[in-house]
Amino acid sequence: MKRQPYPVGSSSFTCRSSINVRGRIHSSLRVLLLALLPVTALASPAADAPDLPPQAQVTSVLRSSPMVSAAGAMLEAEEARSRRLAAGPHEWTLRLTDQQRRVRTTPTERFNEWDVGLERALRLPGKGELDRQLGAAGIASAKIGRGDALHEASRALLAAWFDWLREQAGAEQWRKQRDVLARQAGVVKRRVELGDAPRLERLQADAALAQAEAQLAQAEGRAQVAAESLRRLYPALNLPDSVPEVAPEAVGQDAAKWVGAILEHNHELGVARSESLRARIGASRAEAERRPDPSVGVRVARERDGEERLVGLTLSLPLPGEGRRADADAAVATAQASAHREAGIQRRIEAEAAALYRRATAARAGWLSQQAAAEALARSADLSERAWQLGEGSLSDTLNARRLAHEARLASSLARLDASEARYRLLLDAHQLWALDMDDDEHGEHDHP
Repeated sequence: MKRQPYPVGSSSFTCRSSINVRGRIHSSLRVLLLALLPVTALASPAADAPDLPPQAQVTSVLRSSPMVSAAGAMLEAEEARSRRLAAGPHEWTLRLTDQQRRVRTTPTERFNEWDVGLERALRLPGKGELDRQLGAAGIASAKIGRGDALHEASRALLAAWFDWLREQAGAEQWRKQRDVLARQAGVVKRRVELGDAPRLERLQADAALAQAEAQLAQAEGRAQVAAESLRRLYPALNLPDSVPEVAPEAVGQDAAKWVGAILEHNHELGVARSESLRARIGASRAEAERRPDPSVGVRVARERDGEERLVGLTLSLPLPGEGRRADADAAVATAQASAHREAGIQRRIEAEAAALYRRATAARAGWLSQQAAAEALARSADLSERAWQLGEGSLSDTLNARRLAHEARLASSLARLDASEARYRLLLDAHQLWALDMDDDEHGEHDHP
């Protein structure tokens, strides 16, 4: 079966054109290794965000993540595989033969004989360089994989942190609502005792207060569950008693800049590119393996009790067959599949980056609208309560206005957190939030806040 070239990026690849293939592989490998160096973010390093955990704690948490530790172990494994590839697949073979010769014409004559041989297969020129490229590509892929694990751990930490903040915000809003209704219930109680209000209003006020207390108990329980989960998942993270409310900033209108930054720093795409490069090198190596490696050796023998001594050289050469051709075809097909996966992953990440930017801008716009509604309903509730105190309204209208104001405040608080999380997620994927390039951690070299 004739193997057809397939596109990889802007160039084509054919195993039979070994010189051009090696040139492209060298170029791609250099690009991949340069991509592992620390990169400069779009923004300068910033101070700790008041509504996020301190960066020192975040760094400690991420470094101790089991996911990141596993990726580090895989990097060590790839370094060992790289040394194995550089050493080559062949080793010295020692052959030792001890035999006894009996001559029929002279039955009494027996001769002790032995034969010692030492041989080894030799890699043909070019194969060793391809093996070293395979090892380097494996290390590069493992380093990007460690960055991907670090990024995924950062995403999980950010999501868990904001889950806890949402539950905290819900409990705080219900606490405020409980306090307002408790104060109102106290006013109703005094008015009933003075005969200025019917006992029905006291029942209504007490029922509203009881409902608020029940909701507060449930909200505090959910907040405690979220806090306990956060502590268990990230033991090095110290949860503060309170987190300040911070208005989310606008992310800007340049969508192309954000999409480009996310694509530049995306570890999943980097892993796909490194695996595609690795597959191309593997295809070239499989093509080279169609020329079998010869084995050479030296042989020393002693025959007829030393009457004959032999010293010779040996040469063996496997005869290539259809199996080697099939291996080469399979490697080319694998490289084609890797190239298609790379293209698909890039297309998906571009779409996700654009959606993430749109989500961040829409979330902030939604929060601004919710905030305006909450402020208007809060003023309406205050006016309704004042009218009731002056005898111009009913308590049920006042309680309903308070309920609507509470719901609007809660929705505004959650919308603020949604907008903040979307913005931080955008910064995180663009490598502008936390240190996500830790290839040189042992030297303490970080280019990101």
